Amino acid sequence: MAHLGAFKLISISMKYSKIIYLPVILISCESSVTHDVKSSQSDIKSSRTPNISFSITNTYPHDINAFTEGFLFHEGKLFESTGAPEYLPKTKSLFGIVNLENGNIDSKVEIDKSIYFGEGISILKNKIYQLTYKNQIVFVYDAKTYKTIAKYTYPNKEGWGLTNDGTHLIMSDGTNHLTFFDEKFNLKKTLEVSENGYAVDLINELEYINGYIYANIYTKHEIVKIDPTTGNIIGKLDIASLYQNSISKNPYSLETNGIAYDSTTNKILVTGKMWPNIYEINFNH
Repeated sequence: MAHLGAFKLISISMKYSKIIYLPVILISCESSVTHDVKSSQSDIKSSRTPNISFSITNTYPHDINAFTEGFLFHEGKLFESTGAPEYLPKTKSLFGIVNLENGNIDSKVEIDKSIYFGEGISILKNKIYQLTYKNQIVFVYDAKTYKTIAKYTYPNKEGWGLTNDGTHLIMSDGTNHLTFFDEKFNLKKTLEVSENGYAVDLINELEYINGYIYANIYTKHEIVKIDPTTGNIIGKLDIASLYQNSISKNPYSLETNGIAYDSTTNKILVTGKMWPNIYEINFNH
């Protein structure tokens, strides 16, 4: 028979909500056995996935009011898209070009944050695609003039991260699925992401690098490498040290989110929501 243990506080957080705390009663015996089994499964799961080591090659400033949702290079320029949670009044839903000397974003498009929450962006064939969080709408802009040229809907309940492989736009939606669309956002296929047979949820910001999809996992300070043919996670970068460095400079730094790859220079930049820095990192990709 189980007996009652001590009270413990646990945190529960939604994607853009403040953290709340609830009291729960811990049950020993059966609950501890279940926890041990889950821990063992987690240990096996992580031990089978190769860790990818990295080094920091440069550090740049980042706007600490930028709630990062999308991050990419296009024609040598770094683009960033941001969202705007209600509890953070200084944030905006926009995208623009980042000045790496001061971290400021030269805004090109800002959407009404009372209606839309800006999410990931991608640039494909001279068009910029900007997701929204719960509106099931993607805005499309001319990549030269930034004028709106189209607006499409998608079936996914939420829009999170966005990248492309040169042919398809690839979207995450907070589940373990990646959805592939054509240029007019017609659904082409879905891909289930897993790690050693276990589904991996909360896939967030995406970047396509040399034939693989790299992704942030919401609430985890890691980047996973996904095989786009199988959906298997075949490598991981633990970047918790970058997060720790960020909160030491700005205690309001939030989740890791943002991977940008410049195929011309082979440069990779990473950041997070409201981080004070952007990090240029080097790893074998």
